[in-house]
Amino acid sequence: MLKQCLLILLAVGLISIAATAQDSPANGQQSPPMNGNGHYHHGGPPDPAQRTQELTKQLKLTSDQQTKVQDILTSERSQMESLRQDTSTSQQDRRAKMMDIHKTSNAQIRALLDSDQQKKFDEMQAKREQWMQSHHSGRPEAGSDQPGPPPQQ
Repeated sequence: MLKQCLLILLAVGLISIAATAQDSPANGQQSPPMNGNGHYHHGGPPDPAQRTQELTKQLKLTSDQQTKVQDILTSERSQMESLRQDTSTSQQDRRAKMMDIHKTSNAQIRALLDSDQQKKFDEMQAKREQWMQSHHSGRPEAGSDQPGPPPQQ
């Protein structure tokens, strides 16, 4: 049940990010950078290259991993954009599909990582879910004295 709630919260976050990104100009401007925890500073999702650089920094990706991760993130972004433009699909269905796309991308990225990188990636994902849960429920996670996103590592 908790896992389902977290996935729903993740989807809500992705939808709000998608809505913000849809309103931004499509003139090649770069999206705002993420902080060290994979959260966005302002609005929409980062460029796949920016996200790859953030993951490279945090996970110490090899050049081969970087290329593959960026390809996955580029595909994810393309799929999300197509989904955003699909007005024939209900908002609820788009949310569910966005969650599936994001989950698939994360699984593909995780599969590229060695065991140490996977452990760190899993920790990053857990922190992101905790942060989303505490910010979407309006109160900090139980046992957390940190009002904002988790500290950078």
